Amino acid sequence: MSLLLQSHIKSITKTAWFRLSNIAKIQPVLSLRDAETVIHAFVSSRLDYCNVLFSGLPNCVTRSLQLVQNAAVRILTKTRKFDYITPILSELLTPYTPAHSLCSLDAALLVIPSVNKKSVGFRACAYRAPYLWNGLPLHVKEVRSVEIFKSRLETHLYSLA
Repeated sequence: MSLLLQSHIKSITKTAWFRLSNIAKIQPVLSLRDAETVIHAFVSSRLDYCNVLFSGLPNCVTRSLQLVQNAAVRILTKTRKFDYITPILSELLTPYTPAHSLCSLDAALLVIPSVNKKSVGFRACAYRAPYLWNGLPLHVKEVRSVEIFKSRLETHLYSLA
């Protein structure tokens, strides 16, 4: 099964790199909103299709997908090729800061963007990621180690099942 997925990922990334290089050529004449739309239509939608099948695969297999996503973010944000991408990605997520001192101040929440299309908007990653993150208990979100986060997340998901 892994070999079939490897060839599928290779095909996806090959097409994505081709599309990204073409988008990068026309990017100077596109507005940010238009560039987001084009990248989502031609790249992100292909990466998101059946991506649940990629979970659990080794990093060496899925690394090419991550590189394509990073390149898409670089094109949108006009970031140079060798700049670190992690700070840019973290800027895309907006922490929730309440106007008044509330109990949720220390809850590590993210702002959930408003969506105008119920059928598609609620499935978009920009909406679902903060929505799902905010649904996690605080003891899962507050850790600083990836391994401990994975362990606590797994325990939390098993308790839900």
